[in-house]
Amino acid sequence: MPHANANPMLRVVRIALPFWRSMALATVFGALTIIASVSLMANSAWLISKAALQPSIADLSVAVVGVRFFGIARGVLRYLERLVSHDTTFRLLARLRVAFYQSLEPLAPARLASLRSGDLLSRAIDDIESLQNLYLRAIAPPMIAVLAALFTTVLLGLFDPLLALVALGFMLVAGVGVPLLAWRGNQTVGAQRVQTRAERNASLVDQIQGMAETLVYSRAAAQMARSAQLERVASAQEMRMAHVDGLQIALLVFLTQGAGLALLVLAIPRLDGVLLATVVLATIAVFEAFGPLAQAAVNLGVSNQASRRLFDIIDTPPAVREAALPAPAPSAYDLHVRGLRFRYDADQPLVLDSLDLSLPAGKRVAILGESGAGKSTLVNVLLRFWDYEGGTIELGGRELRDYALSDVRSTFAVMSQRTHLFNTTIGENIRLARMDATQEEVEAAARQAQIHDFITSLPQGYGTLVGEDGAALSGGQRQRVALARALLKGSPILILDEATANLDTATERAVMQTILDSTAGRSLLVITHRRTLLEQMDAVYVLHEGRLQPTG
Repeated sequence: MPHANANPMLRVVRIALPFWRSMALATVFGALTIIASVSLMANSAWLISKAALQPSIADLSVAVVGVRFFGIARGVLRYLERLVSHDTTFRLLARLRVAFYQSLEPLAPARLASLRSGDLLSRAIDDIESLQNLYLRAIAPPMIAVLAALFTTVLLGLFDPLLALVALGFMLVAGVGVPLLAWRGNQTVGAQRVQTRAERNASLVDQIQGMAETLVYSRAAAQMARSAQLERVASAQEMRMAHVDGLQIALLVFLTQGAGLALLVLAIPRLDGVLLATVVLATIAVFEAFGPLAQAAVNLGVSNQASRRLFDIIDTPPAVREAALPAPAPSAYDLHVRGLRFRYDADQPLVLDSLDLSLPAGKRVAILGESGAGKSTLVNVLLRFWDYEGGTIELGGRELRDYALSDVRSTFAVMSQRTHLFNTTIGENIRLARMDATQEEVEAAARQAQIHDFITSLPQGYGTLVGEDGAALSGGQRQRVALARALLKGSPILILDEATANLDTATERAVMQTILDSTAGRSLLVITHRRTLLEQMDAVYVLHEGRLQPTG
């Protein structure tokens, strides 16, 4: 990625540089389209004017062919320009989306905890989509306009230099003055529009996700009022942009017609009457190239703010960095934690303070503790979602930081209290742990989790859709699907992070017994605040004030 201190718009342009050939080709097609339009109007005007004098048909034959040629060429060139420019734009947007996701992934979950899901969605979709205007309306149109203006100036200069200078003056006002006026009139509202759109999307996601609570606590009216307020702000901003847009269109029309009238007045005493319409219509036709320039200025603030919001995420340093020279993947799986110290921010107290833990390969250890004691924090540190400030974590005899992040995370399989199920089939949700797993392996994992019989009893079997976040399944069924996923991964260490917290006592005991039966010979770390089946653990600890204390 380009340097983080660079202007965000310039960074987007640099990202687009690999597509410069197709951009240049689209620009050439666009300029040739305008040139063909100018030539068509000039040729047609001369043909009609000349035909009014009833000359020999031979005198008109070249012009007739010219009208046909330029008429067809204009349509073909416009099609080619749109085809190439939009293909380039879509490939650029794809590149930006991939770059954004690649930057987003290392930040999860540590750096994304303070961001709203609706805001992230707005950045990933709306903000990136806004940047298509950067090429379509900010990079290519000025170059097209310059080429078209040069051609028209030279063409008019062949008739009379004064006509060329006057037309050039009008074109400069249309190509520089009107866009500058539109930009000044819309300098801040474009950025405000992006921010309002993000707030509106985030608010909408919050309302949908919390709809049940909103209804239970009779807050629907307040939420609707909040949405209405955001809509009013967005509408006011859109209206202001529409006013600026309308003004620039009116100015462009005025300049177009004014240029035609001015050249007509100047050309009457200077040119033959047959050429008057040619000069006027050629001048009017070239102003087609200046329309997108003002629109680009209107959207400049939007594109700038959108790119800034994207790079705010892209430039965020991850909480954990890869080792410079990662060690080979661990071949032994003894886990030893000594003197572990961790806090979320430098100005906050320690969550884990001199914590010691030993989990020999194949053993089962349970950690008890009240909510907020730091149990889930320990899991996040072991998975390298957060970095620790003191102590050591050794896996297979080497410091955890020495391994590649992917090797560390492949060593652990985690079944948490809040396992996310995607809105796809049960089979695909299980296969998420190992996408190359065969159907037989998926079914074997489901049998170990004791959910295979339930799945096969469904009309669609493993092809049954589970709904958003597994809404079509009960709590116990969701946890068994999550267990099947963890078992399919085949990691040597399985971590249960409050995996049965939301289950009733009978279901919890059944799920825990299933886990214990299906993980024989594998390391198991159970983190919980309940005491179900702890008698089957090799060791049980209590997490209190950031330290582990053994218990009977």
